[in-house]
Amino acid sequence: QVQLVESGGGLVQPGGSLRLSCAASGRIFSIYAMGWYRQAPGKQRDLVARITRGGSTNYADSVKGRFTISRDNAKNTVYLQMNSLKPEDTAVYYCNVNYAGNTLDAWGQGTLVTVSS
Repeated sequence: QVQLVESGGGLVQPGGSLRLSCAASGRIFSIYAMGWYRQAPGKQRDLVARITRGGSTNYADSVKGRFTISRDNAKNTVYLQMNSLKPEDTAVYYCNVNYAGNTLDAWGQGTLVTVSS
């Protein structure tokens, strides 16, 4: 089994910052990429940011310049630093891991981020 444990969500005021973490454990091997998706109420789940094992990154246009994804390969952990948060960033954020040579996917349980004054 594969476990993804997310942390770092919460309530923050507009303009504030949060840092999400996701640690992967269990029968997870040959991790290809790790990333974060988000889903707002009534909307589809969309990619926020993704990083490959080699360090290549891609971001949703809406978060470029505000969010930074990073990873610790030795700890199988991915981070999402979110700055200058906006109310439209409010969503449940899900960690995603592509492993087994990018043939399998695992998802975290989700962590709620609420941006509100």
